[in-house]
Amino acid sequence: MKSRRGILQLIGALLAFALIASACGDAESDTTEGGAISDEVPTELNALVWCDHTDPALLQPFEEANNVTVNVKDYDGTGVALGLIEQSQPGEWDVFVVDSVDVPRIVDAGLLAELNPDDYPWDDFFADVDLPGTHYQNDTLYAVPEKFGYNTIAFNGDNVSVDAMRDVESLWDPDYDGRIAVYDYYIPVMEQVAISLGIKPADLTVDDLPAIEQRLMDLKPHVALIGDVVTTQTALATGEVDIIVGGGEFVTGVLNAENPAFDWILPKQGGIRWQQAIGVFADSEKKDLATKFVQYIVSPEGQARLATSSCYWAMPANSKATLTDAEKEILRWDEQEGFVGNSYPYFIPDADLDAAMLDVWTRFLQG
Repeated sequence: MKSRRGILQLIGALLAFALIASACGDAESDTTEGGAISDEVPTELNALVWCDHTDPALLQPFEEANNVTVNVKDYDGTGVALGLIEQSQPGEWDVFVVDSVDVPRIVDAGLLAELNPDDYPWDDFFADVDLPGTHYQNDTLYAVPEKFGYNTIAFNGDNVSVDAMRDVESLWDPDYDGRIAVYDYYIPVMEQVAISLGIKPADLTVDDLPAIEQRLMDLKPHVALIGDVVTTQTALATGEVDIIVGGGEFVTGVLNAENPAFDWILPKQGGIRWQQAIGVFADSEKKDLATKFVQYIVSPEGQARLATSSCYWAMPANSKATLTDAEKEILRWDEQEGFVGNSYPYFIPDADLDAAMLDVWTRFLQG
């Protein structure tokens, strides 16, 4: 599946590490009785991740505390990751960051190791982001939620009222003619339109598509451009557009220092929530160290650094993330309880519905 993070790699490309995908230790690193990594045996950990995990500000504290080098490889979409894994030697990878929605098929492929639930701060995670039916398979934990956000509405608050954007119906207001960009990813945008029609994404059927298509076509006169994250983000930053449909905190968070007017909101009708998960490869030869890295990522410090990664910002799964008040304001921290409760996890359609949705989207692009 073509992922939002695949496009976001372009934003973080200049900040990414030199990637090392071939090195892997021959055996588990030595540990002390207390579980800390021995200073006498420097080691490496290989992680297959998205670009937000390549930020040195995120990795360095763990590396320094554990005498380890974390080699990261960022990828574009789960299908690409599976191709990289297939081309790798058994045991080459230790840590895997993946869309939560894709965890079941990764487990079915036998790629993830079982995790001990007691190793993670479940009581500290925001309500409803634990997704037990996704991160657990057959009552066994395989992945832990680490970051989430929304495909919703991003906007320039100097030119657009936040109160107007709280009502998704405002997008069809003639006042916004030529002022809207649409993120070119059909699943979340079409699901957002479905929500505007009172249809829950998980209930979406082919019979609903004509009404969704009509809503998209009604929106088209207001649309100045349709593009990827970089294109739409640039259009917002330069003033070419004032609104991005399908945008969110992942678009505006990194722009806020430049212009605090760049903002985002979840409409009162609801929206689409994406989530990331992190797990340990089943054939990793360094499961103890890999588990320790996962624990760091979901710790309050790790979560704060991940949430504000130089590649893209988003909400940490851990409600105790050590973010500043200013950072929390950018992420609309105080509204998260309502946002999570009024949003829907990505619904991935079956092959027939997916093809029909893509046909509608193609007509929207060409119309």
